[in-house]
Amino acid sequence: MTALPHETLQALADAATDIAAAARPIPLGHFRRGLAVEAKADESPVTVADRATEARLRAEITARFPDHGILGEEFGNDRLDADYVWVIDPIDGTKSFITGHPMWGMLLGVLHRGQPVLGVVQMPALGEIAIGGPGLGATLNGKPIRCRTVAPAAAYLCLNELPRMLAKDRAICEALLAAGRYARATADCYSYIQLAAGWVDGVVDYGLEPYDYLPVLPLVQAAGGVMTDWQGRPLDRHSDGRVVAGSPAVHAHLLDVIAKAT
Repeated sequence: MTALPHETLQALADAATDIAAAARPIPLGHFRRGLAVEAKADESPVTVADRATEARLRAEITARFPDHGILGEEFGNDRLDADYVWVIDPIDGTKSFITGHPMWGMLLGVLHRGQPVLGVVQMPALGEIAIGGPGLGATLNGKPIRCRTVAPAAAYLCLNELPRMLAKDRAICEALLAAGRYARATADCYSYIQLAAGWVDGVVDYGLEPYDYLPVLPLVQAAGGVMTDWQGRPLDRHSDGRVVAGSPAVHAHLLDVIAKAT
């Protein structure tokens, strides 16, 4: 794929920043205020805040880029054959959101002809926003961030969705718990900001949808990290939702740990 001009990517990043800022007050207006919670077909929770936030994001995108497609969590997909497709998760971490935990985020990604080229992870309750893309580098609140380099044995690891991993891939999960210096049970998108900022060294995730992993992929890559499925294959809309990310050495180590425990 031909690389997009820097000016095009920067314009998309600027627009995404404005779009995220425009939508930020909506979930914050509902946070810790008591919400009716519904269960979707897969039993995952959804609230009026999820739907209202995605509606605002879609409106902002369409107003600026009427010829772009949208892949969203709450309202489905539109024009996935367009050259540019925006990927939306309005509230990543709805369980955190409804229980008053501030580690939920808002995800925006852009695909160009199917390839992720821009990732935005906004943490409304924390007042943080991380942005990354090829040629743009990665930033957190405007300051450059980068994955750190450590030996795998010294790595700090985030294991997202640990209960689900234990239930379905126990041997792999037990191997991962011993794969670095520290391993923590975590969840949702903030683990990827921690990785991109050099605060942790690896993230293993489970049961994700495209709107969960495609927006964070360009951020991790722009920070010098590697992010693939559990077999080391590139991520796309059709990946199986099992993800491993890390600095290059730690990513390779985690793939090896998973392969040996499979």
